[in-house]
Amino acid sequence: MPSYSLDYIAKHIEAELVGDSQYKISGLNTIEKADSAELTFLANPLYKQFLSCTKAGAVIISRSGLSDYSGNALVVDSPYLAYALVSALFNKAPIVAAGIHQTAVIAVSAKISKTAAIGPNVVLGENVTIGASCQVGANTTIGDGSILGDYCKIYSNVSIYHGVTIGSETIVHSGAVIGADGFGFARSPNHWTKIHQLGGVVIGKRVEIGACTTIDRGALGDTVIEDGVIFDNHVQIAHNVYVGENTAIAGCSGISGSTVVGKNCIFAGQTGVSGHLKICDNVQITGGSIARQSISEPGSYSSGIMLTHTKKWKKNAVRFNELNDLAQRLNALEKKI
Repeated sequence: MPSYSLDYIAKHIEAELVGDSQYKISGLNTIEKADSAELTFLANPLYKQFLSCTKAGAVIISRSGLSDYSGNALVVDSPYLAYALVSALFNKAPIVAAGIHQTAVIAVSAKISKTAAIGPNVVLGENVTIGASCQVGANTTIGDGSILGDYCKIYSNVSIYHGVTIGSETIVHSGAVIGADGFGFARSPNHWTKIHQLGGVVIGKRVEIGACTTIDRGALGDTVIEDGVIFDNHVQIAHNVYVGENTAIAGCSGISGSTVVGKNCIFAGQTGVSGHLKICDNVQITGGSIARQSISEPGSYSSGIMLTHTKKWKKNAVRFNELNDLAQRLNALEKKI
């Protein structure tokens, strides 16, 4: 297990060091559970109560918190960001050696960097390109003509269809499906007729795609995910959706077809967005909300009925269904007055 001096860590996260510069740290832990060889952080004021009793060897902390703590400290403006940066030093993910596993099935026309690592039972189609230092996990399939930029990490059991382009330093977690057909069908009197999805998927740099997330290919043009976007697990991105830079979408959310989402948006868990809408930059949608109209002004948006006791909820639901009638009666009364 690696260990680092506080001086080294301070330089890594650009922190001001207060205390013993040569003190050794060998891990990270929560402020309640950290021991003397571990580093912790204080980002949420709710955990300030633990400062006086933490056993951590050092705490990443803001300057305002120093008055309540006398031990080794790494002082930064944003403790949570500093924690994210220092976590890279203690990452326990195994290092995968470059090379192609003997069980991989690879088309003759595929182009694979000599520094890439291709795992067991991987299938690479015709004209696939795998960039430098990419890792492709066991049982993953990559369809014809798809491209991985440099330093991508594709975990096991990922399905990447044909005609998908993925930018450098992108991470795709297990079970994700990229480039599946969009949900396009035309209704006839007796059955549904499939609309063949002729577009692809274009994913930018430094994107992270959670486990079991699906990004559908475009019907005509491409589905586009810009640089720095992060998707949690079980997110559904429909055909021809556009997601702007650095937007974050949490688990079990779904974006319907042809919707455009701006930059730096945050959608909490179980968010739903209807199709053919435009969501401007810097919009936050709270958990469980459904956006049925376009949003043209930045800010926080919510929908739905708040959780309450079932008996009370039933009464409120009845009142909700009466709102339109009440509004019409009120309008009628106002006209008479």
